[in-house]
Amino acid sequence: MEFKFSLEDETFRRDLRQFVKDELPSDWEGGGRWPEETDWDLTREMRKKLADKGWLTMHWPEEYGGEKASPVRSAIFNEEMAYMRAPGRDIFGVRMLGPTLMIHGSDELKEKHLNAVARGEVQWCQGYSEPESGSDLASLSTRAVRDGDEFIITGRKIWTTLAHRADWIMLLTRTDPDAPKHRGISYIMMQLRDAGKLTEGITLRPLIDMTGTRRWSEVFFDNVRVPARNLIGEENRGWYVAMTLMDFDRASISNTAEDRAQLEVLQDYLGT
Repeated sequence: MEFKFSLEDETFRRDLRQFVKDELPSDWEGGGRWPEETDWDLTREMRKKLADKGWLTMHWPEEYGGEKASPVRSAIFNEEMAYMRAPGRDIFGVRMLGPTLMIHGSDELKEKHLNAVARGEVQWCQGYSEPESGSDLASLSTRAVRDGDEFIITGRKIWTTLAHRADWIMLLTRTDPDAPKHRGISYIMMQLRDAGKLTEGITLRPLIDMTGTRRWSEVFFDNVRVPARNLIGEENRGWYVAMTLMDFDRASISNTAEDRAQLEVLQDYLGT
């Protein structure tokens, strides 16, 4: 068996490289894992252009705005974008939320949210970790109390990547405090801001890293009301939805491509 890329895949790789070269400034260096923070306006512009070309969600089913591209074609896209440190990809919406919503979401949620992601119109973030719940995520304490056709959410999340840019957040909350810790958790979608204004009851605290870059935020929820229809999957069984998402999150070629690019920069700097 001969393990080679097809002519069509190699042509796609070449076209993608040329597209990125044409769209980015000649002195572009990117920002490592999160090139979005180098120029957010450019990120949104690039994302729209990728969507218009059908590349942003090429691997999704056609009914959700994709082109049902092969895993190989999708891997080439993610590898090249990561290697070139190019902004525009949507890790949270395209790779994490979208496929999870296809499996566990209601028809109403799929119709409302998947096409918006495919068009590059919305930024998502992930509300998992808490100050006392990191590696032991199932011990989370952010609380969602049912009140008719709404949930009232109180608590906080930490290390929330791109929360200061996001429109929506996918949120793990505890809906049954008496259940064993891996149970009694629900998965809820919440609008973080509308037209740039934070939803009532939500505040953000910046978390700045040692380089002065803001990638993360601490997010506080003070009796925030969310429609119960924003629940993904069954109430009190959100842990299983979260694990579905983590399968998609960890299935990525991007990190190796980023590491290869950084190693080549280091070798060039050292003259080796």
